[in-house]
Amino acid sequence: MKKTLPPFIFGLLLGLVAASLLFTFLDDDGAGTADVSRRLKVAHTLPASHPVHAGMEYMGKRLEEISGGKLSLVIFPSGQLGSETQTIEQLQSGTLDIAKSSAAPIGNFLSLFKVFSLPYLFRDEAHYWNVLDGEIGQGLLEEMSVNDSGHSSGMRGLTYYDSGSRNFYGKRPVLSPDDLKGVKIRVQNDPVAMDMVSALGGAPTPVAWGELYTALQQGVVDGAENNPPSFVTSRHFEVCKDFSFDHHSRVPDILLISLRTWNDLSGQERNWLLQAARESSVFQRQAWSAEVRKSLDLMRTEGVRIHEVDLTPFIDATRSVRDKYAAGLLKELMERIESVN
Repeated sequence: MKKTLPPFIFGLLLGLVAASLLFTFLDDDGAGTADVSRRLKVAHTLPASHPVHAGMEYMGKRLEEISGGKLSLVIFPSGQLGSETQTIEQLQSGTLDIAKSSAAPIGNFLSLFKVFSLPYLFRDEAHYWNVLDGEIGQGLLEEMSVNDSGHSSGMRGLTYYDSGSRNFYGKRPVLSPDDLKGVKIRVQNDPVAMDMVSALGGAPTPVAWGELYTALQQGVVDGAENNPPSFVTSRHFEVCKDFSFDHHSRVPDILLISLRTWNDLSGQERNWLLQAARESSVFQRQAWSAEVRKSLDLMRTEGVRIHEVDLTPFIDATRSVRDKYAAGLLKELMERIESVN
């Protein structure tokens, strides 16, 4: 006589099979992942003590709060995933979700972003943030998704982070352009920055940031240009005792997202991400200001002489650089920026 399963056991097995099929179906088409936390991988090249990292941590906290835990960030600081150029390439290929980059190397991918390297385009800090927070700056974040040839760039912008103004420092003071004549100044691998130093009479010398301390120490270069927090965290104050506030350029850090990741997010998830990014920008600016004050105090303690210089001769000497790049769409962008109050 053929044995049959008791009704209770048969029903239980049938329910397990049905549940298994349902979960398989939902997993295959993504319909059941709405309540599952998604962790976005974020990279930057700065130490975990930097205001950029603090801004990202704040963004991660707010993103989890806003999304109810559905989105979160995993942050990799200190160049763990590569240089800024390498992380940009990872964004474009879709192997990295979010990264921070200075606007300077972005100019090598998208020519409009060379505008941030131009000397003395921004009248002061207030003018700078009025541009970035306004129609021009926010429009550039979206326009980043298309490259110069009209094709997808593989990334778009989320928000701007403060990196202050760039200023000259070295083993002797720079009080006027005359003090730069024949002086070897380290610059980023950025044609605009090189043109600027040349216009001021200096000898622009590209050196990798990680190699700069030794280059300054051994006299490969005589000086460099950057902001106070970078000057302090790199310990360049040990070999350079003169820092001159000439504010020759204001180059923002930009938080970028891979278009592959962006396109994979729902409209609601994008809104959560943008809100958290914008709130983190405000937080990061405050952290940056505090870090600048702290850096200046340490610089004075370490015997660094801090100079405030007359900007007029620097502005006049670099006019040729601004004129050189004032063509086509970049010229239109420069004129729009100059018209902002």
